[in-house]
Amino acid sequence: MSSILGVFFHALGGYASGSFYIPFRRVREWAWESAWIVGGVASWILVPWLMSWLTVSNPLESITNADQSTLWWTYFFGVLWGIGGLTFGLSMRYLGISLGMAVALGYCSAFGTLVPPIWDGKFNDLITTRTGQFTLAGVLVCLIGIGICGIAGVRKEKELNPEEQKATVAEFNLRKGIVVATVSGILSACFNFGLTAGKPIAELALQGGTNPLFQNNAVYPVLLLGGFTTNFIWCMALNRRNKSFGDYLAKDKPLANNYLWAILAGTTWYFQFFFYGMGDAYLPAEFRYAGWTMHMAFIITFSTLWGLYLKEWKGASPATYRVVYTGLALIVLSTILIGMGSQL
Repeated sequence: MSSILGVFFHALGGYASGSFYIPFRRVREWAWESAWIVGGVASWILVPWLMSWLTVSNPLESITNADQSTLWWTYFFGVLWGIGGLTFGLSMRYLGISLGMAVALGYCSAFGTLVPPIWDGKFNDLITTRTGQFTLAGVLVCLIGIGICGIAGVRKEKELNPEEQKATVAEFNLRKGIVVATVSGILSACFNFGLTAGKPIAELALQGGTNPLFQNNAVYPVLLLGGFTTNFIWCMALNRRNKSFGDYLAKDKPLANNYLWAILAGTTWYFQFFFYGMGDAYLPAEFRYAGWTMHMAFIITFSTLWGLYLKEWKGASPATYRVVYTGLALIVLSTILIGMGSQL
């Protein structure tokens, strides 16, 4: 039952992440960087602290009592993850929601799942135990499914002319999108490393009486501050280069609408990790890193479904649709394998 609950909460987190970019589509007459950083203030500063105060026993004390090394590495991995998060947004800008997430999160899934046990010297457990073998099988199936989704994207590009591509994704650029998605996927895995580095903060929160379900909420304010730092610097640079600083106060633009949808996007984005922490709490501690692959798989599944709903694949052949559905089926199968491994 605990593993089933773990899968359920990871599914909720995946839905939140797979859906967060949808409200950004309702922002009007703003530069991309303006909408992105407004959403970022909500997702990386305001909501993490709010949820931390609501769910953690004295979160400020847990953070200030942690040693400087813990705070530094948690923040540093957040900075690296922030670069991944920034290019993650660009991935969807150039590839669309479904293909952009599939490519970026494919790398993120592999690095985020396999590096932590290697770092902890536990890679042998993946090979020699039934749980580890199921986990490895799930990761492999997930990567194959993601690769198939990528193949579907290449097929789509060949089947549609440039005008049709722009009609479904306004700034579609496969080559540029693949590059930024690759960078995004590798660096986004640093979030999982940041959670590992921030474990002492979570442990202090547990000692203070925090419910284990919410222990990661004590780490997020430090980790996400690193992500905010990267994105803030880059977005301000873009505001300056594109002369878009006026977006935030321009009376001739729909300010209320834009702030509302950007903040909603950021809030939705945050909840992927709120539920991620809850999902991890129900998985066996020694194989908790497997939840990362499960989380990524659910994100890709829901984002691909959104892409189909929003007709990002409009004009593609029935054969290409079958390729997409095959990739999705394999990704779903990967979560089942990982869940079975956790149960074992």
